[in-house]
Amino acid sequence: MLQYEFMQRAFLAAMLVGLTAPTVGVHLVQRRLALIGDGLGHVALTGVAIAILTSTAPVLVALIAAVIGAVAIEVIRAKGRTSGDVALAVLFYGGIAAGVVLISQAPGGTPGNLNAYLFGAITTTTRGDVITFAVLSAAVLAVTLGLGRYLFAVSNDEEYARAAGLPVLTYNVLLAAVTATTVVVAMRVVGLLLISALMIVPVATAQLVAHSFRATVVVAVIVGVAAAVAGVAISYYADTPSGGTIVLAAIAAFALVTLSTWLVRFTRRQLGRDRAIA
Repeated sequence: MLQYEFMQRAFLAAMLVGLTAPTVGVHLVQRRLALIGDGLGHVALTGVAIAILTSTAPVLVALIAAVIGAVAIEVIRAKGRTSGDVALAVLFYGGIAAGVVLISQAPGGTPGNLNAYLFGAITTTTRGDVITFAVLSAAVLAVTLGLGRYLFAVSNDEEYARAAGLPVLTYNVLLAAVTATTVVVAMRVVGLLLISALMIVPVATAQLVAHSFRATVVVAVIVGVAAAVAGVAISYYADTPSGGTIVLAAIAAFALVTLSTWLVRFTRRQLGRDRAIA
């Protein structure tokens, strides 16, 4: 498997996404914005459609579109009267509607490679894609890890962070921008319609066993990378779509940890009852 260059690129891309997505997702879960990745994925679809129509680089145009959408929703949420849920819904439906309309205008109808962006096609990742993903991933990690304690403070309690003198809007916009960047990095790996799963499921798994924010980040990254690598390997041998396989691997890890923690708690309760009876 690893003797093929396209699989080497696939594993590198998967590890980059598995590494970066949970570091962003942990803040989204804390802010109860678990579905924002889906909304930004729809906006990125509009960027892909524009790139197809103008014959430009899909990654670059999708990145610009997603960042603009992410910043807009954060500014609207902070300055306007629209609630986060309503703004997110507008992002969802506006992004997908614009993408569908624009793609319908492509010469010859809907392009055959559109599924690669919607559901992922990691084996088609080029050397240039890997370099681009590596640069974008480094930028995301620089923000999420370098400014982690400030993002945590803002995500945990905006009012307290504001009272402490932190530029809340700036950090919110920055988090929205790195979320959009992560969506674009992952669109060739798991697809625009599945990226939220890789942001959220590893974090949900980590929260079952970790007892601090830092430990949650570490465990979530381990689960994310493991799910991404395992998903690529399974998809190669089972001849299944890489994006869906990676997400199912992450969900399987969540189910396994959930069952394990339940069994541990059940065993402890039973031991406690036995000691009380004795």
